[in-house]
Amino acid sequence: MKRKSLFYVMMSLFTLLSLGLSACQTPAPTVAPPAAQPTATTPPKPAFEPMSISVPSCDYGGKIKEIAAVDELTVRFSLCKPDPAFMAKVAFIPFAIQPKEWIDKNGGAGELLSKPIGTGPYKLESWNRGDSIIFKRNEEYWGEKAKVETLVFRWATEGAARLLELQSGTVDYITNVSPDDYEKVESDDNLQLLYANIPNIFYVGMTNTFEPFNNVKVRQAIAMGLDRQRIVDNFYAEGSEVASHFTPCSIPNGCTGEPWYDFDAAKAKALLAEAGFPDGFKTKIYYRDVFRAYLPEPGLVAVEIQTQLKQNLGIEAEVVVMESGEFSDEASSGRLDGLYLFGWGADYPHITNFLDFHFSKENPQFGTPHPEIYEALEKGAQIADPAKAADIYTQANNAIRELVPMVPISHGASANAALKTLKNAHVPPFRAPDFSVMDNGKDTIVFMQNAEPISLYCADESDGESLSACEQVLEPLFNYKIDSGEIVPALATSCEPNADLTEWVCKLREGVKFHDGSALDANDVIASWSAGINAADPNHKGNTGAWEYYSYLWDGLMNAEE
Repeated sequence: MKRKSLFYVMMSLFTLLSLGLSACQTPAPTVAPPAAQPTATTPPKPAFEPMSISVPSCDYGGKIKEIAAVDELTVRFSLCKPDPAFMAKVAFIPFAIQPKEWIDKNGGAGELLSKPIGTGPYKLESWNRGDSIIFKRNEEYWGEKAKVETLVFRWATEGAARLLELQSGTVDYITNVSPDDYEKVESDDNLQLLYANIPNIFYVGMTNTFEPFNNVKVRQAIAMGLDRQRIVDNFYAEGSEVASHFTPCSIPNGCTGEPWYDFDAAKAKALLAEAGFPDGFKTKIYYRDVFRAYLPEPGLVAVEIQTQLKQNLGIEAEVVVMESGEFSDEASSGRLDGLYLFGWGADYPHITNFLDFHFSKENPQFGTPHPEIYEALEKGAQIADPAKAADIYTQANNAIRELVPMVPISHGASANAALKTLKNAHVPPFRAPDFSVMDNGKDTIVFMQNAEPISLYCADESDGESLSACEQVLEPLFNYKIDSGEIVPALATSCEPNADLTEWVCKLREGVKFHDGSALDANDVIASWSAGINAADPNHKGNTGAWEYYSYLWDGLMNAEE
């Protein structure tokens, strides 16, 4: 079970070198009654009148200045500052496109949350809450049609339960095999173990607006007082490693700067006493009971951290398990008074995906953001050459180490599993599995993941279960190749940048139809992006209303009230 670190480095470097270039065109259970599709009720598109959204000036601090429809099949993105990761970002599923009419009809919420209308190889048939999601092949797909007619998503929180379903043949593919079960899968002639090469991070978060986590010495003491190697040795699969930095070293500039604190219980205890807590204090440890590649045994790890805090620092922590959606919302919003177990899997191959999302000035997750961190990140995000940006990311990584907004624990190795009869089964590095290319020789593929999606309006979601379901139905302008993470055309055939990477002109693919039968045009792109990034848009509602990816990856929402 070897980590393919060289693969990571080569893949990431290749992708980064291509970011500033325009993309080349490429050929590119019991089922409940079908949910009504809006084909008959969706009005025909009116005569095309180009839309645009913009800000009065770039003083608001964000990256997007204007998004404009030049003509029916051309969209221009004008930026306030260069963004060499632009192509990698727009290929991410939260920036997928839905019909303008469907967004308007639902006012940016409503049925958008449960009935996405996309252009992908599968279309939604029904979401049977608490049980399954049924997808049907899109017979009008612009690219290669799905090999199997019906795709079923199911879920189970326990790794053992998912494996039992796979062994019994009731499902074809499962996520996140428990580390203790790797050998069992590999020795079963009917199964295949699929190693996941996905850069990730598991961390213990704190919010500095709550006492005593507003004291940097308390945060530093916790950083030194956790034996991270013991956690990895006891609960992670072979190939996992203790995190030296927040970002995995496979991402360029991820590991510049000083490595994280070594475990030193005596020094940690002394530092906590300096902070005014010689006998420790009482707090809570929050987590969600959902298996993740970065956290395979959340309940056990929570108890381990509880034990270490008591033994090493005298901190008494109550373990609190939360429902997945509530936990994600509360933790991401900085509303958890205590420690919490969270993590991240790479969405695209650039350091901005790890650092800018978590430590930007827009993100309240760790409390009041630190300018020592986010000011450096804003500079680094404008530099295309990783070598030229190295000094800036050294500064940012050192500031994260000094200020300790969280404690990075591990980069986890993981694996999925499938029946051997499922051809083309895979685990992509930067997207969900693409079930349209898989074939089990039957009319239905059944997939079992860790949890039920929170919603299917993924412009305003960030959990992996929601995103993986959305990726079967929706498409962004570009996509990531399933075997490498290379950026390839999807709804756009190209995006041409200007010399300083502040303008990108994207040409849309001709003849693409949404699942409701309407034709893709530039206004659909504007409407989809505006609902997410334009705070003044009446459709800017969503599910949580956080719009995390739009806000954090583009340095803020357009036209937000002060």
